[in-house]
Amino acid sequence: MKIVLCGYMGSGKSQVGRLLASKLGLVFFDLDDQIEINQQKSIKKIFSEKGEIFFRKKENEVLKELLNAPENFILSLGGGTPCYADNLEILKNNKEVRLIYLKVELNKLTKRLFNEKEKRPLISGQESRESLNDFIRKHLFERQYYYLQSDIILDVSELSIEETVNSLVKQL
Repeated sequence: MKIVLCGYMGSGKSQVGRLLASKLGLVFFDLDDQIEINQQKSIKKIFSEKGEIFFRKKENEVLKELLNAPENFILSLGGGTPCYADNLEILKNNKEVRLIYLKVELNKLTKRLFNEKEKRPLISGQESRESLNDFIRKHLFERQYYYLQSDIILDVSELSIEETVNSLVKQL
């Protein structure tokens, strides 16, 4: 089984993925990390030098490579991954994949992301909490269609990383 975590940036995909992989004895991959290895550049640098379209093409290529690997693993996607190219179709049509949406309430996301916005190219230009909140609201509205096609939807707004992982272990 390939367990794939999706959700908006700041939803805890990477932290949950690492702990879940440890508990299940599986390898963990973060798609953004794999893209950085592939391109030998940070995501921020890829965005600034080559733009989002180039990034999304590389994201699609690296996702396909990972999903074609024979071993089982846990993979955390980037927040927009399911929404671009044919990524959702690839994930949904792969019988080995269990797609899990880590859902987080809007205001919690805003609070989590505001202090780390400089590290995240898509939101680095948001100067106030209000503008960030509006930005996230718009994105969530656009992305819900994709996220809600997941096999498991777990609202993690009030859960710790450990509680989230324990809940997922029970559901898997």
